[in-house]
Amino acid sequence: MPSRADGDVPPTLTVAVPDEAALALLARRLAAAMPARAFVAIEGDLGAGKTTFVKAVAAALGIDPTDVVSPTFGLIHVHDVLAAQNQPAINVPERLVHADLYRLAGAGDLAEIGWEDATAGRCWVFVEWPSRARKALPADRLDITISIDSETSRTLSFTPRGGFTLASL
Repeated sequence: MPSRADGDVPPTLTVAVPDEAALALLARRLAAAMPARAFVAIEGDLGAGKTTFVKAVAAALGIDPTDVVSPTFGLIHVHDVLAAQNQPAINVPERLVHADLYRLAGAGDLAEIGWEDATAGRCWVFVEWPSRARKALPADRLDITISIDSETSRTLSFTPRGGFTLASL
């Protein structure tokens, strides 16, 4: 990604998603474009589909999407990616970390939930409600905003931050 002067707005890719089948395709494309270690911050209203999107990414990694549930009460769920399921075209992580920070008062609460251990190493970290711990977010990340268009359709906006890049989406 070309360097930007301070104050420049990073480029945003916006994708209209008419239904869950299109969301699954988009999630597979994202999985193929991400590095083996990545941080993704997902914003959206309640019911926007944040967990549904993480389920679709998990499925692209070979994780059973029924095992991916909202971590609202557990705060962090860790899903191991089995080596046998790795696809050569994907820079596959060792695990997918799915966190929901809605119930946190601030970034200081992260230590209490085992944040450092959960997010260390070769993993993809997907965080719902990242604004609850904005100061603790890595500079190199992908911000995704999900907007509700209708009962079945959504608009997803992808904004790479810092040195995060996507090969193709």
